[in-house]
Amino acid sequence: MAFGAQELRVLRRALALALHPTPASAEDVQDCLRLAESVDEAAREGARLRAFLLADLARYRAALPGTAAGYLVLLEEALGSGYRPDPDDLAALRALSGNPTAAALLDRCRALAEQDVRTRLAGLSATPTVPASRTRLTALPGGLAATSASEEPEKKPAGSPAAEPRPQSPVRSPRPARPIPTPGEVFPPKRKPAPPPANPPQQLAAG
Repeated sequence: MAFGAQELRVLRRALALALHPTPASAEDVQDCLRLAESVDEAAREGARLRAFLLADLARYRAALPGTAAGYLVLLEEALGSGYRPDPDDLAALRALSGNPTAAALLDRCRALAEQDVRTRLAGLSATPTVPASRTRLTALPGGLAATSASEEPEKKPAGSPAAEPRPQSPVRSPRPARPIPTPGEVFPPKRKPAPPPANPPQQLAAG
């Protein structure tokens, strides 16, 4: 990516504002925004061109050996843009070992593949370390160490038996203040009328 004279002027102004913050004019702000949009567009265009290049490389590789010349040119261009060869590229270059260009690219691709493997292994073997700032935070009073220690449950002695739960006394229902009357007390039975006498007394005749 190449910058013109005007873009370099804007870039220098943006760097100066970043290093020494001062009030920026509206013109400087607009220039920085336009430069950022131009850089973003150039990055998107570069990603599209790289995608087309890799797609062409895959097509030429699939059509080998008839497309050996075009494939080698595309592979060299892709390596220059940061492309890392995959196992299919290495197998194709081995099949074209009689071509001097293919032999040179094979050596280059092998070196890149070995470098990637070493980088990957170094990343796996590296042990993560805690930054010094975080280590100081854990050592300060009330830091992470104190918090984790306070959150740990208290351990009981191994020899002491566990406290048995006390049996709960049955819940007694409160006694009513007054006894509840029975239905017989509320509604007493009706008394039956006494039967009339069998021999009612005869009335004395008037003399």
